[in-house]
Amino acid sequence: MQPFPLTTDSRHKLPVAPNVLNRNFTPAEPNQVLTSDITYIWTDEGWLYLVVTLDLFNREIVGWSVKPRMAADLVTDALTMAWLRRRPAPGFHFWSVRGCAR
Repeated sequence: MQPFPLTTDSRHKLPVAPNVLNRNFTPAEPNQVLTSDITYIWTDEGWLYLVVTLDLFNREIVGWSVKPRMAADLVTDALTMAWLRRRPAPGFHFWSVRGCAR
């Protein structure tokens, strides 16, 4: 197995969106809050990166994406799948952690 890849650079001066969710992880209805996270999986062909998007109302996976590199389209593909499957109303929230550095 290869060493774990470094996936987070928290030392930047880029703007960070405010935390409007404020740890309210129990929305009253579906399609109000979608959340997403990235993980990586070692395979015989190298690292694969997996993003899943879930609806926090019922914890259902509504979108996903797997790619051999971590780039913006990994996340946008998972969010696009969730959007096309669920069609949330204007005003829904999409929440994703910034990650943690090792």
